[in-house]
Amino acid sequence: MRRVAITGIGLVSPVGNDAGTVFDTLMDGRSGIVPVTWEHGDRSFHYAAGSADFDAAALLPGYKAHTLASMDRVAQMGLAAAAQAVADAALTPDVLDPERSGVYLGTGMGGAGALEQSYEQLLLRDPDRLKPLTVPMVMNNAAAAHIATAHKLKGPNVTYSCACASAGVAIGEAFRQIRHGYSDVMLAGGAEALLTFGMFQAWSALRTLAAVDATDASRSCKPFAANRSGLVLAEGAAVLVLEEMERAQARGARIYGELAGYGCTNDAAHITRPSVDGQARAMELALQEAGITPAQVDYINAHGTSTRANDATETASIKQVFGADAARIPVSSTKSMHGHLLGAAAALEFAVATLAMSRGAIPPTAHLDEPDPECDLDYVPGVGRSGLTLNTVMSNAFAFGGTNAVLVARACES
Repeated sequence: MRRVAITGIGLVSPVGNDAGTVFDTLMDGRSGIVPVTWEHGDRSFHYAAGSADFDAAALLPGYKAHTLASMDRVAQMGLAAAAQAVADAALTPDVLDPERSGVYLGTGMGGAGALEQSYEQLLLRDPDRLKPLTVPMVMNNAAAAHIATAHKLKGPNVTYSCACASAGVAIGEAFRQIRHGYSDVMLAGGAEALLTFGMFQAWSALRTLAAVDATDASRSCKPFAANRSGLVLAEGAAVLVLEEMERAQARGARIYGELAGYGCTNDAAHITRPSVDGQARAMELALQEAGITPAQVDYINAHGTSTRANDATETASIKQVFGADAARIPVSSTKSMHGHLLGAAAALEFAVATLAMSRGAIPPTAHLDEPDPECDLDYVPGVGRSGLTLNTVMSNAFAFGGTNAVLVARACES
């Protein structure tokens, strides 16, 4: 079994468009959640959203305007995050073997914006004037395909779509691709851009969205709080460079840490209701593969969606896995500040956990003023912690459909 290094991180998110800005913003407890309003006829619809300050032309300077116009926002964000990650890892063409390098990317809704625009054109305007590139803009694998093309990666190119666990599965399967010797370098992560009126209405119909905080919309997402009211939809992309350890060390790459374990399970119980057993088994499998005991885990970046069911279930599953150690381990949900990126969430949050380990600092769970008695772990309320030694971190992702994906990273030994 080969070891897998994390050598590059690229981020586009509601709290910043590079790894340093994202982590510093989260450590400061600053939220990127904003109010959004749609007008429909004589009605107004108000939501909270994690909207990225994303300028495709600025972040993708090598692309002409007509080329960017042929992509949905999700592909643009994925390309921008991947470009950052490749630059961060110093993956110049001379150090890449294209046939031993690939892309695994997660997304929940793919080209949601292009899809909604196409239906508006089809049903409300002129059905004969759909964009010729509608299909390539809408298809779920568009972002991964554009990334592979941009970086001339000729190895496996696979898109995973399993709701909120998509990017976690993509990273975990890329880890195995390297671990078992099929590839040497993988770009892995997720991208999501679904802040459309239709998507908000669909999620609202599920009664899972947070109410807009009456005093401050940026405080609308309150994981583990007694007064939490639901999740906040968000957009963005996160891509990590995973690389075979000896190769990374030989070329003198900066190594953030080692991806050491991955657990993936299915609840096989209910399409939307989470399961303590399913989540716990995923955590146990990740620890087992990493060869790590529960007592060795120093931080957990929780799935922590701010829904009634998920937060209580995740608390119970952590207790089941970690036993007496559960009360000791700091656990935080950074969704409180960046919202829920759905198919990209696990990649952003694993990147944050990895940065926490490399920086010796833990970002807080923001807006946790009134803890839920059922959620009684150390959720790092309000204020981040620094000056720590974090040798092992875990990141959880639990999805509609019952898919659970858990990743474990550890500090790279010298």
